Order: sequence, then structure tokens, then C-alpha cells
Amino acid sequence: MGTTSLMLTVLAFAAPMAVVAGYLPFTIVADGPGASLALCLTTAILLLFTVGYVTMTRHVPKPGDFYAFISSGLGNVPGLGAAFLAVISYVALLLGGYVFFGISVSSAIVSLVGVQTEWWEWSLVGWIAVSALGYLHIELSAKVLSVSMMIEIAIVMIFNVAVIHSGGADGLSVEPFTPSAFIRGDVGVTLLYAILLFVGFEATALFRDELVEPDRTIPRATYGAVILVGLLYTLSCYALVSAYGQRVWDIAKDDPASMFAHAISIYAGRTMAEVTQVFVSMSVLASLISIHNVLSRYVFNLAADRAFPKYFSSVHYQHRSPHAASNLIAFVALLLIGLLLFTHANSAETYGMAAGIGGLGVVVLMAMVSYSAVAWFARNGMPKEENAFKTLIAPGISAIVLTLTAIFGVIHLDLVVGGKPGEYGWVTYLLLAAFVIGSLVAFYFRCAMPEVYQNLGRAERVFEFLANRQERADQLSD
Repeated sequence: MGTTSLMLTVLAFAAPMAVVAGYLPFTIVADGPGASLALCLTTAILLLFTVGYVTMTRHVPKPGDFYAFISSGLGNVPGLGAAFLAVISYVALLLGGYVFFGISVSSAIVSLVGVQTEWWEWSLVGWIAVSALGYLHIELSAKVLSVSMMIEIAIVMIFNVAVIHSGGADGLSVEPFTPSAFIRGDVGVTLLYAILLFVGFEATALFRDELVEPDRTIPRATYGAVILVGLLYTLSCYALVSAYGQRVWDIAKDDPASMFAHAISIYAGRTMAEVTQVFVSMSVLASLISIHNVLSRYVFNLAADRAFPKYFSSVHYQHRSPHAASNLIAFVALLLIGLLLFTHANSAETYGMAAGIGGLGVVVLMAMVSYSAVAWFARNGMPKEENAFKTLIAPGISAIVLTLTAIFGVIHLDLVVGGKPGEYGWVTYLLLAAFVIGSLVAFYFRCAMPEVYQNLGRAERVFEFLANRQERADQLSD
């Protein structure tokens, strides 16, 4: 993949169309018009994270992403703990995505043709498509995701331009970008929601061994993803606020779920509203493809380091894909969907909970990566081509902000996963248990299998090596 393919692949993870239509209104619920400034601030915070993250990719050129960076910066024990936490977090996001895809497709069908279908039927359809693409070469997924992203951005921009061109309900104003508007709402809740909207861009380094010129591609794609999604969300939030004018906060509190659909039907026409409803589902499907690919590569890297069974580090001789790891993720996803059906779980509640679990886990991991960057450069010294801002200041600030965000999320868990305050306290213990189990496994390796322990987080160019080895073996067998 090149820069554009990688950037659009990780952007698809965030499902920007679904975010603008379904989640951005909840940020407005928390902060009213000031949500626009909150998204600007969030973009700046995540750019600080990106500075440390990208600097690490240049000096720790490994495909393990969070797993590799945290192992290098904080040690192999917390590194493997972080890897287990990442797997659990992304599995939760994958499950939530399948449920949301089923709900959104069935809702669209009812709205458009009046036929009632079950959410799980469409979840299984999505599962088949995602599992098949995950098995094949990553470039095919990248092409599908690129097309999907272009359509999503086009639809959102049609809405934005239509609102701004018309002047909105009460005329355009700079008030949404003023500090006074921002502080009128719940600042902590707003920033928490805003950061969760960006989840997905942080996976660029995970595809290192499938990139053209990774040392150039990863920084460009990571910065590009943060800037593009930040601009898109900020502009879309401003357009949505302008579409309702002075009434926006009251409308958001009364019916956030239909805010965007109602606004786009007014400013861009009913046909565009119907198109939007269909492409929200496509946005979620694209997100599922991206999450599945991210998870497959986490499992692959862990298997290559022998933290998981070695079988899952095998590479398909033709597609050059981590097909065994992909099949494992597909099986786990199908098992979890079946478990939801068997227990008659509430689909809407399950989706919100799963998305919250995954999002909170990723925020914790991002904070750990920032600490890892500071620790790694403090221990190894500052390279001549770098400076204090890249190695200490930017990652240090992002580490503090992301840590406070994670703590706020844990304290106000009901805002992240739903339910009443204290009802789902087990979520925190689930994430903590994943980290502790991974750390204990690493400690076991250190005591009983030191050769494995030494190689944790050290999987460098293994994808290419295994692919070439498999190809040579096939040639010899022929």
C-alpha cells in the first residue's frame, strides 16, 4: 500500500459517515455549539500524540504498533500486557460494529421499503464479506475502503456545503469556536466523546510490512488521517450546529439520533437523506473491514513472536495475507455474534457497551505509547535528526491529556458504555484483566522461556520473511 491507501484504510476504521450521522450529535448534547471548538482542540491533542508516535516509528521500525512501541519503551512485560489489551479492545469494537451494521441495515430497509428484518441476519452477511476480504490480499481491502471513504466524504461535504451556502437557520457565526461557548457545556464529557470519535488512525504502523517505503508512508498517512478527520468532523459539527441555529442544543438533547438525517433532508433534499441512510451502513461495513485487518495483524505479530501459537503467523502463498490469523478473528467474531443470539442480548445496549469498551481501551493504549516514547528517547538519547519537542514535549503532553481522559472515562463509565452509574463497573476489570494476563504471560516467558521473552515486541520484517519462505517452499514442492 501507498500513503493514500493506508490513510483511507485507517480512516475507514473510524467510520466518519456513521460518526457524523450518529455520534457527532451526542458531542453537541454535551457541549452545545461549543462542540465545534472541542473538536479543534481534540485534533490538536491528537496531533501531539502523532508527533511522538511517528517519531517512534522512525526509530523502532517494527510492525507491532502499540505492542512493539510499548515493549521497546516500557519493557516486554507491560508490552505484552498492552498487546492483550489491544486485542480485547479491538475485538470489542469488532463485535459492536457487527451489531451496529445489522441494526443500521435493518433500519434502512424498514425506512425505505417497509420490510422488517432481524439485525443478526445482516450481521452475518457483513461477517461473510469482511471475513472473505480479510483472507485476501490487503490491497483489495484497501481499494474497497478507498472507494467507500471517497463516497462517505463526498456525502458529508455535500451537507456541509449546502448548510454553509444557505447560511443555516440563523446565519453563520463564529460563536461555536469561542471559549465562552465551549465552557458552557460539560468540558470533560465533551473531550472524552471527541477523542473517542478519532479511534482508528493509530493503527498505521501495524501495516509496516505491507507498505511502499514505510518510513515515509507511515508518517504521511498518520498525519494525513488526523488532519483530514479533524477537519471533516469540525466542519461537519459547525454545519450541524448552524443548521439548527439557536435551537441546536435543545434539539440535540431531545432527539440526537435523528439530528443529521433531518438536517440533510432540509438542506440537501429527501433523496440525499435516503442515500445517506444507505451509506451509513456501508460506512460501518468499511469500518468492520478495517478493524478485522488490524486485529489479524495483531494476532499475526504475536504469533510471530511465539506469544500466540506459531500457526497463526503463517502467510498465504498467493495473497500474502495473514490468512490463519484472519480466520481466527472471523471465528471469534462469529462465536460472539452467536453468543448474543443465544443469550437474547439487547442489540442496541450491546453495541453501545462494546464500542465503549473498545474505545476506552484504545485511549489507555495511546497514553501508554506516549509514555513509551518519552521513556525510549530518555533512555537511548535524542537522535541528531530529532528535537526535544518530538521526543519529550509533544508525547509528554499527550500522555498527560490521554491519561486524564482515560481516568475520566473510568470514573464516568456510564457515559462511555451506557447504563446507570456503577452498573457496568466490570468493564474496567475486564480491561485490567486483559492487561494483567498478558503481563503474567510475559513474566512466565521471562522465567521459563527466556529466548521467547527476549523476542517479544521484536518482530521485524517477519511478514515479508515468512511470505518469501512460504513461496520458496511451494516452489520446491512443485
